[in-house]
Amino acid sequence: MQNNSVDVDVLNDLIKINNDRVKGYEKALSEVKVEDTDLKVLFAKMLRQSQELKSDLGMEVQALGHDMPTDTTTAGKIYRGWMDIKAIFTGNDRHAVLSNCEFGEDAAQNAYKMALETDGLSANISSLITTQKGELKISHNEIRAMRDAAKA
Repeated sequence: MQNNSVDVDVLNDLIKINNDRVKGYEKALSEVKVEDTDLKVLFAKMLRQSQELKSDLGMEVQALGHDMPTDTTTAGKIYRGWMDIKAIFTGNDRHAVLSNCEFGEDAAQNAYKMALETDGLSANISSLITTQKGELKISHNEIRAMRDAAKA
């Protein structure tokens, strides 16, 4: 039998990453200019995705007999603080907001990659993480494409 504490630790870390994404996209939604309705739609979609991923991870944590964390990562808190400072100097233009979102997507991809490299991870949890990582990669690429288009 696999050590479920490894699964719980990894799942909790990914829940916190998704909590970071929720906070990040809430912030991005608050910074979007009124005329950027496409970004509002995109960021709302990313916010919903994070909530769904977090819910799926949380169900696994609860199935293992633990409570789902509600906090974010320390790195995420520091990053959002840095975004606030950066916004003061660069403004909330489309490219800057999308660049900040892509940075967050890069962090999520890295967290999922590291989770999959964890020794002792059970097969069903590994499968869930692999699926979610793929979904997040699609989101990352969508954010990056919009960021690149905004730069032009």
